[in-house]
Amino acid sequence: MNAMDVVTLGESMVTFLPTRPGRLADVPSFERSIGGAESNVACMLAAAGHSVRWISRVGADGFGDHLVERIGAYGVDVTHVDRDPHRPTGVYFRTAGERGTDAHEVAYYRAGSAASAMSPAGVDPTAARSARILHLSGITAALSPDCLALLLELTAPAPGRPLISFDVNYRPGLWRSSGQGAEVLRELARRADIVFVGADEAREAWGLRGTRAVAEALPEPGTVIVKLGKGGAIAFDRNNGGMEDADGTATLVRPPRVDVIAATGAGDAFAAGFLHATLRGLAPAQALRHGHLWAAAALTTPADLAAPPAPGHADRLAALDDTAWGTLRLGPGWTRAEAEEEVRTP
Repeated sequence: MNAMDVVTLGESMVTFLPTRPGRLADVPSFERSIGGAESNVACMLAAAGHSVRWISRVGADGFGDHLVERIGAYGVDVTHVDRDPHRPTGVYFRTAGERGTDAHEVAYYRAGSAASAMSPAGVDPTAARSARILHLSGITAALSPDCLALLLELTAPAPGRPLISFDVNYRPGLWRSSGQGAEVLRELARRADIVFVGADEAREAWGLRGTRAVAEALPEPGTVIVKLGKGGAIAFDRNNGGMEDADGTATLVRPPRVDVIAATGAGDAFAAGFLHATLRGLAPAQALRHGHLWAAAALTTPADLAAPPAPGHADRLAALDDTAWGTLRLGPGWTRAEAEEEVRTP
């Protein structure tokens, strides 16, 4: 089996986006899109020219057809997406409001979905491990005991195991019935090589305050990226020597200013941008800049899934000196800008 740059595994759902702002009770119509943490990462990386496989399970229904066709259209290998004749494809509806505000509503219809039936017996381990990087998230672990067993198997030490990238993606609502989310996610993060976690997630799930405390709580991964929202992101790198201490060399990069349209999908885009840079062998500071630029692509579009910036354009912006980077401002349509004057600065 041909090795991919990246394999992702997880649930994707059909997303219904409102045609105008308002409560779900008031919005008269919706436009259909796709959404899923791992498939978002897969699509963005494939759009940037990487070889990517997405592994999942969808219903034998029209929504499943739509997901497989749309994700495959990005150039993602979808040959290992199983069709379940007994369980439906998950869907969700959301308002146009921002996450984290009282105006934002999301209605998920994913209980008993086809993806929740993923298990070690149903996934070809060779297809999952034939990659330079295997990207997973904590959302999958929360879907069912079988899904958790699958992630534990894929992250276990094994000969020829690819680099494991793990986005914590703590969703308290998904763990409400078991109450074990914090413990499970910490175990999975400690099994990974690259970990993405928001400072707010680490505080809510593990009671950790401060980026150094997060790095100390996850001593095994070679790279721990702690996301600070508008404050940027800090990478603790324990690879390649030169470490300040056991927590690794800490590199903080603040993001450019962004005229935000919608925050949904920004975390997935950041992870994709960081992995894109990692695959190219770039240093943590450059990888963080690419993460911020790819996140800005998501922040400046209303959809959950954004096209990444053109590689050359992103490279030019990531190479700016600190002063120019600090004054960079990105607005809607910036990813289509190829000329320097199309990037708005104060």
